[in-house]
Amino acid sequence: MSPRFIASVLALTLAVPGFASSAPAASPAPATAIKLDPSNTQGVWQGWGTSLSWFAKMFGDRDDVADWLFTTKTVALSGQQLPGLGLTIARYNAGASSWNEFDGRRMVVSKTIHPFRQIDSFWLDGKNPDPDSPSWDWSVDANQRALLLKARDRGAVHFELFSNSPPWWMCANDNPSGAAKNDAENLRPDQRANFAHYLATIARRARDHWGLTFTSVAAFNEPTATYWFADGKQEGSHFPASSQIEILPLVRAALDRQGLASLPLSASDESFYDQAVAAWQSYPPAVKALVSRVNVHGYQGGKGRRDLLQELAVRQHGKVLWNSEYGDKDADGLGMARNFHLDMTYLRPTAWCYWQPIDGGYSGNGGSGWGFIDGNLHKAELGKVNPKAYVFAQYSRHVRPGMVILAHSGRDSVVALDPASGRLVIAAFNGTDAPGAAAFDLSLLPALRHATAARWLTEPRGQSRYQRLPDEKLTSPAASWTLPPQSVLTIELSPQAP
Repeated sequence: MSPRFIASVLALTLAVPGFASSAPAASPAPATAIKLDPSNTQGVWQGWGTSLSWFAKMFGDRDDVADWLFTTKTVALSGQQLPGLGLTIARYNAGASSWNEFDGRRMVVSKTIHPFRQIDSFWLDGKNPDPDSPSWDWSVDANQRALLLKARDRGAVHFELFSNSPPWWMCANDNPSGAAKNDAENLRPDQRANFAHYLATIARRARDHWGLTFTSVAAFNEPTATYWFADGKQEGSHFPASSQIEILPLVRAALDRQGLASLPLSASDESFYDQAVAAWQSYPPAVKALVSRVNVHGYQGGKGRRDLLQELAVRQHGKVLWNSEYGDKDADGLGMARNFHLDMTYLRPTAWCYWQPIDGGYSGNGGSGWGFIDGNLHKAELGKVNPKAYVFAQYSRHVRPGMVILAHSGRDSVVALDPASGRLVIAAFNGTDAPGAAAFDLSLLPALRHATAARWLTEPRGQSRYQRLPDEKLTSPAASWTLPPQSVLTIELSPQAP
């Protein structure tokens, strides 16, 4: 993949007035400094993203939410001035719920599902596959579609269509939350072709009527996990690898029939790295060839063979690899940062997506820490902003699409180079309770010998929130910065004349 050279990125800053931070200062690099080699790379960064789904159903009509997510402006939201996250990836959830009657049947609703987790299906029944027939209703799911288009209008460039469950009437028990048993497939065998047609028809409709072209389709969501059952809390569907192998060619053929032969398939969005390894290893060569990108979710946390998935998908088969969904309930964002650095060290994805930036957690009442902003999704009300929002900004606003990720010997720093401007970004994490250091040898980057260093700091358990620190000027290729305990420091080094 060739870099998309970009000449400029973020110049916007957000200061926290009145806070005297222990500002990390440059100092001579110790002997353990990490030597950066611009020829040692691990891919071109494609972007940051989110799945729309539940929060978009409730907040997708709001311009301020769209500005916060998909621009790098300073945005007034939830009573604060927030740094825009600059996301460029939006994942759109094809819904599975409708409330019509079909041949004397109605959707069976889980006893525990919240209404905001029931995403409207466009195909109401199986009577007619023609998308212009009364079997289809394209007026539903207005808010999620609205946020999808707002993302497009604000510069997002990757749009993925994904499915949590087939429409309810394709399910064996008419329940889009899952089968009675959590390890049973719920899609009826005679409905597999209809499921493929449903996804392909949405993709075609978006191109022809929404003014948006999807850039990938993911037919499954955590398919081999055993989370999905009839009394579950969301839409979900179990698909063993053997079924994935049979369904992926059907989706490919359905897209081709819709004139979307160039629209790539992603698979299989497994919950754990090890599940993704097992699923990928089970695919025969012909099915592997249908998959353009391997998607995986980050819910295995600090465990799992990230490195093996990188080896199998990228090195052996030349696939693009994304972490297409991550989430946790730690409001401070430190766990998120720790797992992101593990991903960048071992998984080496070229994109990273957070699940729900506004989320009240599984209680639905706010305060859980799952979201960057706590929200009451029952009432579409925003709550407090979590430190996690600022931690994410330390990465997403600076490591930008088109930058080249440099491979290096450290595990707690992500380093990205803008080939057009020569600007170098270092996002360093200290997850310990003691001060830490980020030390680098820049001798192979001679243009940065006299670089100006702009710096931003977030201390989730302290007071600093994406705080702009005073600029510095380097005087040698050796430099280090001290990080406060439990913090993220981002440094932008811009070449300057001596």
